[in-house]
Amino acid sequence: MSRITPFASPLLLGFDAMEKTLERISKASDGYPPYNIERIAADRGAPERLRITLAVAGFSEEELDVSTEENQLVIRGRQVEQGERDYLYRGIAARQFQRTFVLADGMQVLGAGLKNGLLSVDLIRPEPARMVKKINISVSQ
Repeated sequence: MSRITPFASPLLLGFDAMEKTLERISKASDGYPPYNIERIAADRGAPERLRITLAVAGFSEEELDVSTEENQLVIRGRQVEQGERDYLYRGIAARQFQRTFVLADGMQVLGAGLKNGLLSVDLIRPEPARMVKKINISVSQ
């Protein structure tokens, strides 16, 4: 049985990587940790920004890692078990996570901050320069 993809059109060339990315995103359905994505309006000549905020209560700065790998923003959290404890009830698990966001070409990470159990990562997308390139046509005789 063949599968029809959004990139099956013969007019869309070189979108194989995009198709694989969409498949990978659709499989990543873990909802932990919860997050928000907000748009921050342009201000006094500064371009519009995006802010990703993750709820990472219980994680310290040393237990969090924010990095970019190719065209992806990867946020990891690794809590270390703190020795032997005698829990009467344990509702807060020391849980590892990895949350990945695919970045469009040109997106840049401005920085990250941790405050009150919320990790915020600011992104910016500079306006791309419009380019028109003339292609010369060669004539063979």
